[in-house]
Amino acid sequence: MSRGESISVSLPDGATRRLPAQASARTLAESISAGLAKQVVLACVNGVLQDLAKPLDNGAQVELLKRDDPRVLPVLRHDTAHVLAQAFKELFPSGQITFGPETEDGFYYDFATERPLTPEDLEPLQTRMQEIVKRNLPIEREEWSRDQAIAYFKSIGETYKAEHIGSIPEGDVISIYRQGDWLDLCRGPHLPSTGAVGDGFTLTHIGGTHWRGDPNGDPLQRIYGTCFPDKKALKKHLELRAEAEARDHRRLGPAMDLFHLQVEAVGSVFWHAKGLALWHTVENYIRRRLAADGYQEVRTPQLIDRTLWEASGHWEKYRPNMFIAESEDRTLAVKPMNCPGHVQIFRQGITSYRDLPVRLAEFGSCHRNEPSGALHGMMRVRAFTQDDAHIFCTREQIGEETARFCALLRSVYEDFGFPDAHIKFADRPDQRVGSDETWNQAEAALREAAQSAGLPFSEDPGEGAFYGPKLDFFLQDALARVWQCGTFQCDFVLPERLGATYIAASGEKETPVILHRAILGSLERFIAILIENYGGALPLWLAPTQAVVATITEAADGWANEFAEQLRSAGLRVETDLRNEKISYKVREHSLSKVPCIFTLGAREAEEHSVTLRRFGNQENQTFSTSQEIVEQLRQEALPPDLRRAEA
Repeated sequence: MSRGESISVSLPDGATRRLPAQASARTLAESISAGLAKQVVLACVNGVLQDLAKPLDNGAQVELLKRDDPRVLPVLRHDTAHVLAQAFKELFPSGQITFGPETEDGFYYDFATERPLTPEDLEPLQTRMQEIVKRNLPIEREEWSRDQAIAYFKSIGETYKAEHIGSIPEGDVISIYRQGDWLDLCRGPHLPSTGAVGDGFTLTHIGGTHWRGDPNGDPLQRIYGTCFPDKKALKKHLELRAEAEARDHRRLGPAMDLFHLQVEAVGSVFWHAKGLALWHTVENYIRRRLAADGYQEVRTPQLIDRTLWEASGHWEKYRPNMFIAESEDRTLAVKPMNCPGHVQIFRQGITSYRDLPVRLAEFGSCHRNEPSGALHGMMRVRAFTQDDAHIFCTREQIGEETARFCALLRSVYEDFGFPDAHIKFADRPDQRVGSDETWNQAEAALREAAQSAGLPFSEDPGEGAFYGPKLDFFLQDALARVWQCGTFQCDFVLPERLGATYIAASGEKETPVILHRAILGSLERFIAILIENYGGALPLWLAPTQAVVATITEAADGWANEFAEQLRSAGLRVETDLRNEKISYKVREHSLSKVPCIFTLGAREAEEHSVTLRRFGNQENQTFSTSQEIVEQLRQEALPPDLRRAEA
């Protein structure tokens, strides 16, 4: 065979292989070994995932992927969505299919149906999916013309598919994937056959949506599923999912009388007394930590004229997310963030380089017009409070301030029970303000500061704020879920736009750098994370009600009130339960509310002035002959970690 009739491809180990012209990744696998060819399900060609059957280009770098490769999982989930669509058409021939992508833990597919689907439809659909997997149908790619595809889908009554194809520019190649007698419009790639999907999937629930996501579009039904490489991984995921549902803050919050949400205030929280006690504990803790680290607490207005938002760049880049009010022919915006207000405080008077850094902190109440469909309990809200702060400093101080902030952040996270924080470096987004030169300087300064501070980080390209690059901090909870909370943003743009200056050593005016930073992020969201991390059973220092003193008999009421007052005097949040109910009922009720310490006092305790304690999660009781010992023990245990360290 001449060189012109063959191609050369390279493998990850640097080896090269000659193959016939038009050879595919499957051909390559077969040329290596028959065993490998049976295991390979996908190819990564020049860094892009590709079907095994697609011809390779000369000089291509090819990696053959087996089913257990993490890069295969999104394709596996997308294949499963196709299997669901085929099963739907076999059971509901008059229905129409639209689109079905993979998701973070599975897949979904949207359908138009003559009758509403119900949860009872999921079992037969899943059974048919399993049958299609067993058929091991080859999944084959075909290329059609645009007109051919429109005509075909119209002929079989798939009007939504035909409409979508009609929006594709003329001349574009239409890729179709066929599995058995069924086919679908899709870019791919896909696994070799339906058999490669395996048995690690299940359908979970049915939801609603609209065609093209338009609320005015035709209503569709969405079937969700979850998918993993095998049954073992699926079982583990479902167990974690069940645990997550049991810990869901939207369930625990009302059950523990902490807060509630209602439709009359979409995206806002109604805090109950117990929830507000938790809020104040968190807020006061972080307030003390900031004060000890040299921050001045300030407060800025909620409503600010649009002219300031125009000057800052927010009006141009952030206007759709802002709530607007009109008053006396003026347009005001409810602040979505605190930074422009902090610049106004910094600009009052004259600041010398000797005064820098200036650290301004605010528990700023912000409002953002998030789409209602994106809202999620307290994790995603419209009204929220940030532990926000801005550091005004020189460029030479960026490194020191970065290290100082990260040390504080790690200490705070450890106090709340999150010992590890992963960091991502996010650089310039497509939509931004400021010149490329300014961005080059800001990115270089922040990257150097993070490296000098010894902070390991991964890259998050294009995800910076519109005014500057940032470090985002991710913590991991008890279920190994990852949450982005803290942020540290290096901003060379906003201080210049808003005219912030200081007097340098030379006597000239210079523009400071602003370091935007938050540790908890949104207090609402962080408290939701705390509730879910601890399953509602918060550590004693955070628990809204730290102790309940419950009586077994009316004869113990006097001693119960006296002992409760001892606990209150020691700084604990205490309730008494003197109801005429059985003690087992009282203990069960307060245990459901996750109260850490339940004291049960009967006639013997009243006579001896002793106390009996049951800790949450512990079935054994502990009796103390005198109250002083346990009061002092709980006083120390209930201290927030920073105060406990100060007292030690």
